[in-house]
Amino acid sequence: MPSYATFGDLERTLIDHKEKNGKRLQFTEAIQSLCEQGKLLEAPTPQPSHARMIDHSSMEAFEAIANKINFPVAPTSAMTERVLEPMMFPVSNDVFIIRHPRYTRPFLHRHDYVEMNCVIDGSCILHFEDKVCKLHRGALVVIAPQSLHDIEITDHSTVYCIMLRRSTFQACFFSLLSREDALAMFFRRILKREVQPNYLLFQEEEIEEVRLIVQNAMLESFRMDSYSNSCCINYVNLLLAHFLRGNKLEHQYDHERASGDFSRVLHVIRSEYRTITLDELANRFHYSKPHLCNLIKQNVGTNFTDLVKQIRIGRAVEYLLHTNYRVSEIAETVGYHSADHFSRVFRNTYGCSPQEFRHRNASPEDSLIPFEMK
Repeated sequence: MPSYATFGDLERTLIDHKEKNGKRLQFTEAIQSLCEQGKLLEAPTPQPSHARMIDHSSMEAFEAIANKINFPVAPTSAMTERVLEPMMFPVSNDVFIIRHPRYTRPFLHRHDYVEMNCVIDGSCILHFEDKVCKLHRGALVVIAPQSLHDIEITDHSTVYCIMLRRSTFQACFFSLLSREDALAMFFRRILKREVQPNYLLFQEEEIEEVRLIVQNAMLESFRMDSYSNSCCINYVNLLLAHFLRGNKLEHQYDHERASGDFSRVLHVIRSEYRTITLDELANRFHYSKPHLCNLIKQNVGTNFTDLVKQIRIGRAVEYLLHTNYRVSEIAETVGYHSADHFSRVFRNTYGCSPQEFRHRNASPEDSLIPFEMK
């Protein structure tokens, strides 16, 4: 059974240890300290009310709310350089957002998901491979999977960590991939599973709208009902759109140019995934089929058939989790002529039938331990 901690108790432990010993703890060491002091909860307490969205409340007012949010933990003093999606994400979340712990000792690590860190107040230090740079209020850094990095906060600055699953990114944020901008190209490279270190850095001067988006998204990610995942995805889209407007990109670390033609190809696939065929797509863009296949493979790292399947199954998951449609209705809605064929494809993807998937994820509560480090 998991134990539970609050962001407020975690921060007080980190501050107290620093003041008493002159040294900073790592995250897992702080959790272990809470356990030894008997300050972990055996059961979750009610989360702060989510009945109203955060409006123009002060930073202090939201901090008071955030400090009461509790999350499951597994006490251990061990840190691991390689962090995987199941260690961090609740099972039904494609987006998970936390307030980044302050006063922790840096520990460079890699993970298999996309991480974004948004500096809402003050500043922080980005450790990236063999480089160190300071990020200031209004910065948004988007870090590619498998990049060795850490965020260090040495004072009471406020940074929110926004985590996006790579395994479901294409289904959740497909519209991002059809554009021709640095962010779309960055994500297309990630989906090709290239592992070289990479990040984008945006800078915004007017931070109030960003603050409200991120804070509401954080509350949604801990609400974990049948609507929260979709709401979080929409908040992330709003956040990225805000930084892309007005050319706020400050720095890009080793990104590649992609064909402008391919963004149009991707848009057609995204819009017509239920019925589009490779022959129709090749004829529409006057490409040979081999050239079109190479273009798709180069830009998204998979072939046409698998790309369409990923989109269809991603849409099907949304219907399974958030509607009462029968499996046969979902199969037809996402482009399968046979419910049996759809079920076989789904089982090959998720290791269970659509009915089993719906049953397993029906409850808003689950026993995942997001902060467990194995």
